[in-house]
Amino acid sequence: MGLLSYLKEIFTGKQETPEGPKAPGAPAAKPAATAAPEKVKVAEAAEAKPVQTPADVKVEQKPEEKIMEEKPVADKITIGHVHMSGCTGCLVSLADNYEGLFTLLDNYADLVYCLTLADVRDIPKMDVALVEGSVCINDPHSVEDIKKTRENATIVVALGACAAYGNITRFARGGQWNQPQHESYLPIGDLIDVDLYLPACPPSKESIRNVAVMAYLLLKGTDEQKELAAAYLKPLMDLAARGTEACGCDLIYDVINQGLCMGCGTCAAACPVRAIDIVYGKPQIDRDLCIKCGACYTQCPRSFFNFDVINQFEAISEAIDAAMGKGGE
Repeated sequence: MGLLSYLKEIFTGKQETPEGPKAPGAPAAKPAATAAPEKVKVAEAAEAKPVQTPADVKVEQKPEEKIMEEKPVADKITIGHVHMSGCTGCLVSLADNYEGLFTLLDNYADLVYCLTLADVRDIPKMDVALVEGSVCINDPHSVEDIKKTRENATIVVALGACAAYGNITRFARGGQWNQPQHESYLPIGDLIDVDLYLPACPPSKESIRNVAVMAYLLLKGTDEQKELAAAYLKPLMDLAARGTEACGCDLIYDVINQGLCMGCGTCAAACPVRAIDIVYGKPQIDRDLCIKCGACYTQCPRSFFNFDVINQFEAISEAIDAAMGKGGE
């Protein structure tokens, strides 16, 4: 085979056979079989494979991993807000804690009952019941609710002046166009036993927050924390032991007459109806304007807080700040 034949064989794939003299009667030689190029075979294989549409393509989906929320405190207390006859100002003060309220509900307490914030109709079992408003004794349903609250709650808190002392509802009159039968209101302490008072009209958001934190420490904390919480809550329990009557005269009897008034003006600033004026450094009470809410007495720094609280004020403040995540501030 010559060089030219060898090149033809490489480029064409055909193999030439040398032509020799043919024998008489011999069959004609068959042409050499041609070898198909590899490219042609690949193209034929591609054409033979059916084309897949997007609907035919199956995508394997991995199940989504559910991330469970980790609660900082597993053993939380249960809190409920029971609304009687009031203006909802105390609930607004509670909600004014904003991020602090979320911290309480995330870490320390479950809100199990609240007509405004929780979809629960019957008063359940709870550790702490915050009762707002006085009780209309002309309404059997209200009387039943306050008694059921006492049965189902470990600690009952009179939240606000209406629940503690009757406040403005003491002056309610029957004969209104919409509810003529609702004419008599009593503070909850006249119907049930109350563990502690948190009066004022309304109580400050900080005081509500502090009572919630201290209630948690009292029920779920260590022995040291329980002792600290008891020291903070004891004056509020002493307020409940004083009874359901309050007046601006309490300042005269228990503060001014005892030589304790320092003329700071806190009582005048706390009075919701501006019935107190500071004259010559001392509070003067207008009894015609006083609504018997008890705000002046309970806000006075020298009224009912005892030395058990004052001596541990720094430790109490640090405990509250730590609970609310403010330790690094």
